Amino acid sequence: MRPCVARAAALVLLCAVSAGAAPAAEAAAAEAERVGGGALTIFEPVIERGLHGFFELLDKQQFVFLLLALALGYPLGRLSVGGISLGPTAGTLLTGVAISLVAKLGFDITYSIPGLVSTIFMLLFMYALGLRVGPQFFAGLKAGAFPLVVIALVVWALNWILSFGGAALAGLEPGFAAGLIAGSHTVTAVIGVATSALQSGAWNPPEGTSADQVGANIAAGYAISYILSSIGTILLIRYLPQMFGRDAVADAKQAEAEMSGGATEPVPGAAGSLTLGFSPLDIRAFRVEHEAFAGKTIEQLFDLHPRAPVLRVVRDGAVIEPADNPTIQQGDVIAVRADVDDMILKGQATVGPEVDDPTARNIQLEAADLRIGSREMSGKTVADLDREVGFGLQLKALFRQGQQMPLGPQTVIEFGDVARIVGPAWCIQRAAKALGGRPILDTMATEVTFLAVAMAVGYLVGIFTVTIGGIPFALGSSAGCLLAGICVSYLRSRNPEFGGPVSEGARSFLQDIGLNMFVAVLAANVGPKVIQSFQGTTVIWVALIGTLAALLPPFVAFVIGFKHFKMNSVVAAGATTGARNNTPGLNAICDESKSAAAAAPYPVTYAIGTVTALVGGYVAMILS
Repeated sequence: MRPCVARAAALVLLCAVSAGAAPAAEAAAAEAERVGGGALTIFEPVIERGLHGFFELLDKQQFVFLLLALALGYPLGRLSVGGISLGPTAGTLLTGVAISLVAKLGFDITYSIPGLVSTIFMLLFMYALGLRVGPQFFAGLKAGAFPLVVIALVVWALNWILSFGGAALAGLEPGFAAGLIAGSHTVTAVIGVATSALQSGAWNPPEGTSADQVGANIAAGYAISYILSSIGTILLIRYLPQMFGRDAVADAKQAEAEMSGGATEPVPGAAGSLTLGFSPLDIRAFRVEHEAFAGKTIEQLFDLHPRAPVLRVVRDGAVIEPADNPTIQQGDVIAVRADVDDMILKGQATVGPEVDDPTARNIQLEAADLRIGSREMSGKTVADLDREVGFGLQLKALFRQGQQMPLGPQTVIEFGDVARIVGPAWCIQRAAKALGGRPILDTMATEVTFLAVAMAVGYLVGIFTVTIGGIPFALGSSAGCLLAGICVSYLRSRNPEFGGPVSEGARSFLQDIGLNMFVAVLAANVGPKVIQSFQGTTVIWVALIGTLAALLPPFVAFVIGFKHFKMNSVVAAGATTGARNNTPGLNAICDESKSAAAAAPYPVTYAIGTVTALVGGYVAMILS
């Protein structure tokens, strides 16, 4: 027994014996030995073998590797040199690759983290991103899909020409061209397509070259170009608007305004939709001294003064529940909410002196989206609803089919409209009962059941495969989950009750941690493979061709979109990174622009880019 464990066990045993519980003491001692021994087994190699033991620990405890890559990658990504920073994603990728390379070169340890881990985190990221950008996606399609198709085809064609042509000019062995396409286009599925062409006999290796060697060439071309192209594309996409003299943040705001059709409020379910924000209304407290107010109920006072509803009554220091419609007495302190510019109760008899009573004024206001579910309300005006169910409430916005409606007293309400209202919780619930809806409040809860079902449906749609001419075509699980999130947020903008609540904090966390955990797993698995290709000048050619094929096509496509089609710079960057199938690049431009506007065109160009890259990889293998 180790000394420290022995002392702990002895102490437990002594206490137990003194209490007459020897059997329990023996069990406690055994448990101490088990726990203490297990802990020392984990950390003993680190203590005894130093750095070698530390890298062995990362191999055995892979979750620690991932957390270490994040912990070091985020600060690295925030470092700025000449106004240029990597961002957290590229920082995490570089950190993970560096750790895995040191482990391989210094201690001959090869990390291998199951692909299921990276898949889970990537799908969480894509679904969370889809939730953010749903309504913008369909607005982007309405604005015109032709430029997006052109951008996607330009990226694919240039990438294929540079990868295949570069491999041929450099005299690279068979397999490298397909690997370069897969890595520089960051479409891992191209490896599968190229390998299937090899295994099916559609292409046979030349004499003296084995199928295994060709497969190794594919993997080598992929690994080197993937790492370089991922880091390079993140930086390129992040600063594309700035390279052309554009302010990414300002352009993103302009794009959001264009996509919203001039709406001033976020659609239901969107980030920040239930933020209270500024209101001209304020809560004031008065002591009732005028006899015109005494003896009247809260409802009667509302009929007389609808612009200043009584939200709280304090009598002798105690709060009287306003929902019970109490009768006001002289000496009561009442709290009203009204427009301070209107001079509360203007033109009416004075209530009494204004008082600073914290009990009366301490009223918690809530924001809620409420769907009009009663057909009896259809056809009435905003003014009608204000008189009938608007007690204590402010109508901030009205949405119809996801579009914000002009708001005025004569605006007609229709069944299915969504009203964004602000007021005390009991007033909101009172209105919801009359309007036949369920108020969606700003909540920190997230409906996990619906999230799981929606992601499962998106995943199954994504893996559905159609084989044409020996080439399997599928949307891809990532794109499937992205579209699932888009559809959910789009439908929620029309009915906020759809799918339950989604906390913006939870959605943002899933988006951030999902992508960067995926990148950390990728770094662990791909990093060691780079070493296998360090032979002669091959690695130099692969690095040059892969980097050029990764960066030149999106740059040219951005110029076409920005200059020729007059696209917003942030939207053009989003379309370009979608065509490049580079999700970290999308995260980079969203981070730089402080907006998700770049994600609107991403699914369209992503889908086109995936399909064309698969075809191109198969053709490149055949022509090798």
